[in-house]
Amino acid sequence: MSRGRELGAGIALAVFVLDQISKFIVLHGFVVTNSEPTRILPFLDLTLRLNPGISFSFFPQQTLAGVALLLIFTLAATALLGVWLWRTRSLLIGAGLGAIIGGAFGNAFDRLVYGAVVDFLDVHIAGRHFFVFNLADAAINVGVALLLLESVVGGRAAKTA
Repeated sequence: MSRGRELGAGIALAVFVLDQISKFIVLHGFVVTNSEPTRILPFLDLTLRLNPGISFSFFPQQTLAGVALLLIFTLAATALLGVWLWRTRSLLIGAGLGAIIGGAFGNAFDRLVYGAVVDFLDVHIAGRHFFVFNLADAAINVGVALLLLESVVGGRAAKTA
């Protein structure tokens, strides 16, 4: 097994588990309501939101058919990323793909269990609130950043070799 594949698989599993633990704690361990955020840090609140759409609440789906289509799309895209992970030898690509796959599975699991994605991290600066998100969303963004980094750094390394 390639080291990139092993790293990616481990990261995917870790992201999925940590994401689901955090969502369980928010849903069952703390009292968080849609109307009252819980201040954690001066720039971070816990604010429960059930997101029926895709990233940043785009294309919200309220029907069973809509939720099923989003779930199917997510699983199909994740399967393609899994093929890419299976073939990679790069540690950076493996790490990026693992983060994306783990985050996608975390959000897909929410859709399957709750019919929506559980979001709860509300970052704000100087009174300006950004999107409410979860650990899976953060991992997906980090994964994309790692893939972009690889496209810049990996391309330079290949040109100099």
